[in-house]
Amino acid sequence: MKMLWKAVVPVAVAMAIALIPAPAGLAPHAWYFFAIFAGVIVGLMLEPLPGGAIGLIGVSVVTVLAPWVMYAPAELAKPGFKPANAALTWALSGFSNSTVWLIFGAFMFALGYDKTGLGRRIALVLVKAMGRRTLALGYAVMVADTILAPFTPSNTARSGGTIFPVIRNLPGLYDSKPNDPSARRIGSYIMWVALATTCVTSSMFLTGLAPNLLAVELVNKTAKVTLTWTQWFTAFAPAGIALLLLVPLITYWLYPPEVKEGSEVPAWAAGELAKMGGLTGREVLLAVFVIIALLLWIFGGSYVNATTVALVVIALMLITNVVTWDDIVRNSAAWNTLAWFATLVALADGLNKVGFVKWFADTVAAHMAGFSPFTAMVVLVLVFYFTHYLFASITAHVTALLPVILVVGSTIPGMNMPQFALLLCLTLGIMGVLTPYATGPSPVYYGSGYLPAADYWRLGAIFGVIFIVVFLVIGLPWLSIVG
Repeated sequence: MKMLWKAVVPVAVAMAIALIPAPAGLAPHAWYFFAIFAGVIVGLMLEPLPGGAIGLIGVSVVTVLAPWVMYAPAELAKPGFKPANAALTWALSGFSNSTVWLIFGAFMFALGYDKTGLGRRIALVLVKAMGRRTLALGYAVMVADTILAPFTPSNTARSGGTIFPVIRNLPGLYDSKPNDPSARRIGSYIMWVALATTCVTSSMFLTGLAPNLLAVELVNKTAKVTLTWTQWFTAFAPAGIALLLLVPLITYWLYPPEVKEGSEVPAWAAGELAKMGGLTGREVLLAVFVIIALLLWIFGGSYVNATTVALVVIALMLITNVVTWDDIVRNSAAWNTLAWFATLVALADGLNKVGFVKWFADTVAAHMAGFSPFTAMVVLVLVFYFTHYLFASITAHVTALLPVILVVGSTIPGMNMPQFALLLCLTLGIMGVLTPYATGPSPVYYGSGYLPAADYWRLGAIFGVIFIVVFLVIGLPWLSIVG
């Protein structure tokens, strides 16, 4: 019954919106397209099916109904115009998008970390070196996530799949049990540091969170602004480094562990490393490949496309047997994300094509008359950030709101659009700290038994405010310097 309810609600929302007369100034076909789009977003929030399936269904419905939901009567009346063919070209356009394939390529990097064990080794080395004191252990968790982030676009895979399996073994060494008052001995501290850290690293690197790459494509289509890996990192680095250094310390103050130090953790990590043995040839090869990719992303943007770099590295991983083709075929998360983002790129582009985004932006902009560009920028960024309380998916949030907020900003005289677009995009990772459902790893840590609901919501609100304040206070002056 629960799954049936989740399946019915998106359809009901789409039909209810479609039955409402189109608002003044908006063509009926654009309103019908928006109705289908809204149904897709609700479906992504409730997830009666995987995200890729929901996106594919949405695109298919639009394609079938194209004469009524995509084109004005004047377009349909053009000699030789075939709406079915045009709609199919639109529907498949996302699968030829280079950003979508960059996302897929980055998932393969994460697969390499997992298959070779390099990600687990990095985490264990840092825990062994820094695990004697609890505060230092927090910094070890932070450093491990930061090292993995540039090459792991799924923070669920990075934090929930690599960091969490290591750190969940640590609390028991100090008799800190889940769903028990003893959780506060050390387990609660470690879990919150891990979650808050992955939110920061998700914002720091363009390839640290899959929706970042989707956002870049939507920014390009909506605001005609191009964002590179280096621009992204440079823009967030000052605020990001400050937040990474603060997260373990602030958590230590606001959510202090009862155990301050001990020798059990480094001893356990040393034992696990001994079981793993020395570095394997596959681990060394993977390390070389990811360093080459990082250098090309940073310094080679003028000579080689970022997606080409990712595809070449995948080819090298296959040639050297770091991963196998069967490994890639079985990576359902990567293929699901490919279908998901390809269809969402098309749907978001469709909103723009039918004129809905421009109409909505003009309507909102009318209520922002008199705002200075700086004030409007800050207000819109805050609105974009805190509305994530309404979303259980950063991808859904990006798809639904980013194009609209961008176009609203473009209607304000004097608005610096490249700066505004960057500010919006750079909040995507840090907004994941707000709720137990805000980003992929959130349910993993929430379900660990070490973060009770009341504590999670309280810490989410506190850290959510800290993150956005630090980001704006440092980021706005910095962006005005670097342009």
